[in-house]
Amino acid sequence: MTAFKLPLSGNVTQLISPWANWFSDSQVGLININLGQSSAPEVEQEILEDVGSYGRQLGRIGDALAVLITHFHPEQPLDPKEEKAIRALRAMLDQIGDIKERHDRTAVRPGEAVEVSG
Repeated sequence: MTAFKLPLSGNVTQLISPWANWFSDSQVGLININLGQSSAPEVEQEILEDVGSYGRQLGRIGDALAVLITHFHPEQPLDPKEEKAIRALRAMLDQIGDIKERHDRTAVRPGEAVEVSG
């Protein structure tokens, strides 16, 4: 390897290997996302491949919660913290519904009738 010297900098040598950075984590691809540590990464990967993305999983959970909230009739009054939690969830599900509708997707909202498809 040849040495490259800038004025007043002394010896500067650096090996630049694009392959070292691209393959250092044994991942091949233009986009690799690491969302944290998993106790069973092989299970998580199979779920993502065979069941659905995190977005799809959360979307279905949100849709199911919207249905449950619609039919929720507590036997006893909720305390203020519980009411706040339900209001926050309704608001979040409404915001998600707005975004889905902007992208021509079906949105399930608390309080609306849900059309069930096969």
